[in-house]
Amino acid sequence: MSSKERPTLGGTRIKTRKRNIAAPLDPAAFADAVVQIYLDNAGDLELVAKSLESSDLNFSRYGDTFFEVVFIGGQTQPGNVKPDEGERHPYSIIDCEPKREVILPSVIYVQKILRRRPFLIKNLENVMQRFLQSLELFEDNERKKLAIFTALAFSQKLSGLPPETVFQPLLKDNLVAKGLVLSFITDFFKVYLVDNSLDDLISILKRGKVEDDLLIFFPSAKRSADGFSEHFTKEGLLSLVEYNEKKIFEVKLKEMKAALTTQITEETDVSEVIENVKQRVKDAKLPDVEVVRMLWDVIMDAVQWSGKNQQQNANAALRQVKMWAELLNTFCTSGKLELELIYKVQIQCYEDAKLMKLFPEITRSLYEQDVLAEDTILHWFRKGTNPKGRQIFVKALEPFVNWLEEAEEEE
Repeated sequence: MSSKERPTLGGTRIKTRKRNIAAPLDPAAFADAVVQIYLDNAGDLELVAKSLESSDLNFSRYGDTFFEVVFIGGQTQPGNVKPDEGERHPYSIIDCEPKREVILPSVIYVQKILRRRPFLIKNLENVMQRFLQSLELFEDNERKKLAIFTALAFSQKLSGLPPETVFQPLLKDNLVAKGLVLSFITDFFKVYLVDNSLDDLISILKRGKVEDDLLIFFPSAKRSADGFSEHFTKEGLLSLVEYNEKKIFEVKLKEMKAALTTQITEETDVSEVIENVKQRVKDAKLPDVEVVRMLWDVIMDAVQWSGKNQQQNANAALRQVKMWAELLNTFCTSGKLELELIYKVQIQCYEDAKLMKLFPEITRSLYEQDVLAEDTILHWFRKGTNPKGRQIFVKALEPFVNWLEEAEEEE
């Protein structure tokens, strides 16, 4: 007897997806809870931090609200920086005295919070960006406190806070025009430089992508090199003034060098080149010594070198010297500048192997073209102070110097 298959139930089982049920946001209740912790601990930030650590508050959901409580003392009004109607505590950064030593504990407190909850750095960025973009909504002394906190945050290397978070939001046209940004950044610089070097400050400005032009913080009416120097000299930041003047000088020198390189490469008429250099020197107020150094660099950079053929290299260099002697002569207007030119030739011949043996020939050519005076050459030979290759070059130049001295005796 064969067994029969048992009947089975047919059909398809339909699975239903469970809906993600999200709890409604309640930042006000979170803010009130944090405020209460501040009040319960009378603003003792060490105790506040411990209480927050042991609490079950949802920081990942209300991180922005947390930092509003830290800075303002409570949850802020929508689209504003003022506290909302909820609970508020009097121990916030805005409620502190605008002094470095008073605000520093708040920075250290925030650092501890971020070490325990690194994900909150993004919320700190959000709140700082919002506040900095709304500087006009704060009072003068409140802006000063924000600047002090920000400077100390970088000074204490607050976990992961990127400089562009601070500097880029400040560049709103209306904030700059009102002078609010200049005031903020001045307070920032002054506090930061108490514990850090100018190089440290420049490093932060570079990372914030504002180092190239610090005048962007100035209202248009004050946006000039003189305005920069006057303002920061008055504020006692002389090192920053010197740095900016050096940077402006380097930019102008670079621009001048680029323009001159083009003219010399194209073998523009020497009289036209001289007028161009004179005008640029006048406009940029460049020191004579730097002009002489730059002229020599540009002239020699334009030489068409021919590999290892020493004689061809010598001919090319001497031809270039002869061609642009009038240009050099125009700006070597004193014994001091002539000596500076010899030092420049000395250093280049020492550092460039293909020029090592050309020092006496170049020096003689400059003498024959009336760029270098006899007295200058003799001074360098007897009392020159630059040690680079000096012994080699003195020995190489000795026959020429002997000839000069003999000619002087005959006269």
